[in-house]
Amino acid sequence: MREAAPPSGEPRPARRLAWATAIFAVATGISRVLGLVREIVVRRYFGVEGPINAFTVAFQVPNLVRALVADMALGAAFVPVFSELLEKNERERAWRVASTLLWLMIVGLGALTALFVLLAPWIMSVFGLGGALDDLAVTLSRLLFPIVLLMGVSGIVTGILNSYDEFSIPALMPVLWNVAIIVALLVFVPQFDSAEAQLYVYAGGVLAGTVIQVVTPVWWLRGRDGRLRAVVDLRDPAVKRVFALMLPVTLGVGLINFNLVINTFFAARYIDPTLAPSSIDAAFRIYMLPQGMFSVAVATVLFPRLSRLAARADMQGFRETVSLGVRQIGFLLLPASAVAAVLAVPITRLLYERGAFGPDETTVVAQALAAFALGLTFNGTMLMLNRAFFSLQSAWVPTAIAVGNLALNVVLNIALYRVGIWGIPLATSLVNIAGTLALLFYVRRRLGRVDGRALASSYAKIAVASALAAGAAYGTWRGLDEALGRALGPQLVSVGLGIVAAGIVFLALARLIRIRELNMLLSLVGRSGTTD
Repeated sequence: MREAAPPSGEPRPARRLAWATAIFAVATGISRVLGLVREIVVRRYFGVEGPINAFTVAFQVPNLVRALVADMALGAAFVPVFSELLEKNERERAWRVASTLLWLMIVGLGALTALFVLLAPWIMSVFGLGGALDDLAVTLSRLLFPIVLLMGVSGIVTGILNSYDEFSIPALMPVLWNVAIIVALLVFVPQFDSAEAQLYVYAGGVLAGTVIQVVTPVWWLRGRDGRLRAVVDLRDPAVKRVFALMLPVTLGVGLINFNLVINTFFAARYIDPTLAPSSIDAAFRIYMLPQGMFSVAVATVLFPRLSRLAARADMQGFRETVSLGVRQIGFLLLPASAVAAVLAVPITRLLYERGAFGPDETTVVAQALAAFALGLTFNGTMLMLNRAFFSLQSAWVPTAIAVGNLALNVVLNIALYRVGIWGIPLATSLVNIAGTLALLFYVRRRLGRVDGRALASSYAKIAVASALAAGAAYGTWRGLDEALGRALGPQLVSVGLGIVAAGIVFLALARLIRIRELNMLLSLVGRSGTTD
């Protein structure tokens, strides 16, 4: 039996949104797994000690600027405005606005790239690497900074596709990005003897992969009800509204990423410039695997729907969608957080401990991973709640909270860097918890209610099931590890079966104690063949 047709203007009913989330999660999961493969290869060649720290520092600044003014902030400001114009059937105007923004990004970010190339020596010196590492960081940052311009173009293209509920193609583009880098690492890096030359090849692979990631999705703009043109219309109020939204969104999204730069600054200047930056980065890459597969998928798929509901002033539907997103993220990330914490050492050992990465590095990175795991669910929840405010075109609330988080992050880094490298990720997790609580408070004030009791009940049940699942994971791994040893094959078996055991226990308990988010997944699987 077919589902009832959706209301006018609502292209995806709830079940199709759930299915779109699953497709996006799979596509994003593939790219994240490949990203982890990329990271494994990087650690095999470069480890986390020595010149690789120059690359980590060099990548931080262009990555921050990308978040501030390119794909993330631009998309968060652009999608609500573009979606609203589509909702009002002003399609020609919507595409004219998109074309104007595209050319403004090309001119503005091109000029910014040129300016950074000139200022790179002064910017890199702030991190205090010193000597040869500082010189290497300057050169690498100059090679990497053009990704800012490229991702500005990507922000427009991806925003258009997402506004038309096309998520799978943008989600698959990072797959091509990772493949390009992996090819550069495996094929070209071994051709050079010095670590510096190998890092230049790595940077070149990142730049080439970004070009592929940006150019490929343009094909999927064909056949839409408009096209990008060589036009700049600065008089359109919608263009001005995008930039007006970008200011708080840039601060809100960018300040979150600015915390990463602050972390790198403390790690390099006050802990150990030859070890701490890359150790934290290596842990962060593992931490981002479940984050990218689940919370990014949920928030990205629900974002256009939230924008349409806000445009129609359907606050009841808006509240239900926000609650749905927060509960989905908790159901998926709380067990992932618990398992990552208890299996931090074996996971790190399995993924990284080979080549230039030794047992001592495993201990340092695993400690950082466990500290990051504490804030995993809260980071995902913040992403969802930020998108809710962006959909309402009320971005100053998350911006103000991001400013507070930034100040808190500095204070906590000052307090915790003395405990060791893992103190920096712990500070990040505590900031995520504080930011989530603040966002929930203001969401409730804006929407009146957010099903607080239902959320609390679901999260309490999920937390209990996650703790028991983590215990099953550790017990299974420990027994198999002692019996099988630590060659690569046995490690795959012990860690893999530990994670499988956690999944089985978690799902069984979710069914037993009636966690309702499980019913949504079971319904999705049972109706996967249904068409709308």
